Amino acid sequence: MRQAALTTVPLTEYFLFLSDDDIRVKDTRIGIEHILYEYIHNAKSPEEIAQIFPTVTLEQVYATILYYFQNAAAINQYVSDWLDFTLEAEVAQDQDQAIQRLKQFKSRPATA
Repeated sequence: MRQAALTTVPLTEYFLFLSDDDIRVKDTRIGIEHILYEYIHNAKSPEEIAQIFPTVTLEQVYATILYYFQNAAAINQYVSDWLDFTLEAEVAQDQDQAIQRLKQFKSRPATA
């Protein structure tokens, strides 16, 4: 009985390294930070993550998690930087919305 040959793909072949702060799952628009956030912070299983992101295969989810484990220090920093950026952007957006509401309030005619 002949066994089927196993093929291995280098782990980095699963990703597009667009910049130091932008690593995407190849053939998708999904950044690895989104998959890892679900895995690390929301304790989702790989199968659940694949359902959340329908353009990502289960194989790609597992590759992302393996890449995280093989590069834990760098990827922890990558995800931490992304979370910081996201929180700062949310605060800035909230401040912009508050400023817009104040301007609208100030521009209303006074009522007697």
